[in-house]
Amino acid sequence: MGDELISIADIAQIHQRHRSSIHKLVRRLGFNVVKKKSDQGRGQAVSHITANDYEELKSNIQDWDNANAETGVDSSGVFYVIQLEPKLDPGRVKVGFTENLDERLRSHRTSAPFSDIVAKWPCKLLWEKTAIECVTQDCERLYTEVFRTDNVDELIQKANQFFELMPNA
Repeated sequence: MGDELISIADIAQIHQRHRSSIHKLVRRLGFNVVKKKSDQGRGQAVSHITANDYEELKSNIQDWDNANAETGVDSSGVFYVIQLEPKLDPGRVKVGFTENLDERLRSHRTSAPFSDIVAKWPCKLLWEKTAIECVTQDCERLYTEVFRTDNVDELIQKANQFFELMPNA
């Protein structure tokens, strides 16, 4: 059992946490992350840890939650809209949350070299799913956080309205 691998995405789903929270805890605990192509989806490399590390991680999740609640830590960053192919397919966008927008853009440019940030707003991690659902309600979902819209400006206007209602991040 110890050498078996479990994906960060599966761990996040099991424990009803965001993947980025699990990644942070994995880094904090110093576990080795193994990248392995996914059997599902498009064969993308997915982060995994060993079953032994997962057992240790499970015992730390509640402590991590308690520490964050006591210190009032709520991950803040930005919600972004990135056009993946601005010239050829301007309606295909990636939306989401990140604590480091430059790094996220750099990451996207490995597969979509012409990606460009269209807009960003201060955001808390807890708002991400709600923001995505709100701003993309009239869009076609192509992948988890990738959408096609007929009107990028309208999507940005919805995001502006959403974030105007939210408290300061």
